[in-house]
Amino acid sequence: MQKRHGELSSLSLPAAAEGLSEHRAARPVGTGRARAKAIVLGEHAVVYGAPALALPVPQLTVTATAGSFAQSPADPDDFSLTMTGDKARPRAAQASDGLHRLTAEFRAVLGVPDTVHLDVVIDCAIPVGRGLGSSAACARAVVHALADLFEREVSPKLAFDLVQTAENVAHGRASGVDAMAVGATAPLLFRAGRAQELPIGCEGLFIVADSGVAGRTKDAVELLRRGFGERPGTQDAFVRRATELTETARRALAEGRAERLGAQLTDYHELLRASGLSTDRIDKMVEAALAGGGLGAKITGGGMGGCVIALARAEQAAEVTRRLLAAGAVQTWSVPFGGQAGHGR
Repeated sequence: MQKRHGELSSLSLPAAAEGLSEHRAARPVGTGRARAKAIVLGEHAVVYGAPALALPVPQLTVTATAGSFAQSPADPDDFSLTMTGDKARPRAAQASDGLHRLTAEFRAVLGVPDTVHLDVVIDCAIPVGRGLGSSAACARAVVHALADLFEREVSPKLAFDLVQTAENVAHGRASGVDAMAVGATAPLLFRAGRAQELPIGCEGLFIVADSGVAGRTKDAVELLRRGFGERPGTQDAFVRRATELTETARRALAEGRAERLGAQLTDYHELLRASGLSTDRIDKMVEAALAGGGLGAKITGGGMGGCVIALARAEQAAEVTRRLLAAGAVQTWSVPFGGQAGHGR
C-alpha cells in the first residue's frame, strides 16, 4: 500500500453509497462497516489538546444493516436497535441512547422524515469496554448503513460529526480520535480535531492484548479530571509530559527508531499508572510483554481495565504474545506496520 502523508481522507462513503441521487427510491436494506482502533500514545491528554497516535485494528470489525418502514401511529418510537453476538443485550442498552441521537441528527441534516421507522441491526466483533473504539465503530457503521439505505451522500466531515454525536452521549466529552480512527486504513496522528496518516520508517508489530476486564472511559475521564481539580498544576504537567512522549514517538516511528518508539510506550504507561488508570492485571501484562522481548508496552484506551498494546519486532512477536497470554490476556491481535503492513490487511 502506498503511504499518503496528507490530510486523512478515509472517512469517505462506501462505494455503494457514493454519487447516488437522493431522489431515487431507497434501498430495502443499507449496509455500513467500520473497524476497531487502538491508541498507541496520547489517550486522555488528547481531550486537553495534546496529539495522539492511533492504529486501526482490521481484524475487529462492525457491520450495520438498516431498513425502514412506515411509522405506525400506535408505535411512537421511530428507531429500533438489535445487536447480535454474545452479551448483545447489555451492549444494545449501552449504545441505544447515542445511536438514537445519531439517527435523529441524520434525519434532520439529510431530510429523512420522522414518519419513517428505522430498524438497525449491528453485528459487532469488537469487545466492549476495552478501549478499542467499539461505540465509535458501531456509530460509523450505522451512519454508512443509513446513507446506503437512503442513497444520501455523506461528506467526511458530516460522517465525523454524526459519530461524535453518539460518542458524546456515550463518553461525555469525546476527543474525536475514535471517530476518526475507526475509519482509518493506516496509523494516524490526531491533533486539534484533524488527522493525518503517519510516515513510517520502521517495521514491526503492535500486539493488542485483551485483559478480559472491561473499563469505562467515562469513569476514567472523571477520575482524571477530579484528580486534576484536587491537585493544582497536575493537569498541565500531565498534558506536557504526554505531548513530549507522543511527539518523540511520532519522530521515532518516522525515523525508523523502533527501540526509541517502544521506550515512549512504556514511559506513557507509567504516566497513566501514576494517575490511577491502570490495574494489577494490566501492569502484569505490561511487565510480561517487556520480559518477552517487547520493545515497549502500555495500557491502551481509557484505562481501569481494557487492553495492553505492545511493540515487538517480528522475531519476538510470538514470545511476547505467549507471555501476555500467560500473564492473563484472554485474546490478542497482531497488527503489522511498515513494510509488513500489506500482509495483515
